[in-house]
Amino acid sequence: MRTIHTIQSLEDNKLLCTFLDGTVKIADITSYLKGEAFKPLLDKENFSKFENHKYYILWPDFELDLNADTLWHIGINTNNKNAKV
Repeated sequence: MRTIHTIQSLEDNKLLCTFLDGTVKIADITSYLKGEAFKPLLDKENFSKFENHKYYILWPDFELDLNADTLWHIGINTNNKNAKV
């Protein structure tokens, strides 16, 4: 199981994820936001109000989460293990 070290919201429903092994990926979660449960996250303010629980991120106001493995698999590797988040 992957572990999220740091995470930051970006424009266009993307998340900059740095994993414990140093890998940095950008995960585009637009396809998830098409589901009814995730619609509140279309609002940029709501989107950025998540908590990093290391094995998953949580939007506590909406009881929504995505696990680290999902973010890893949908993420595009930035090939920059030294990126600051």
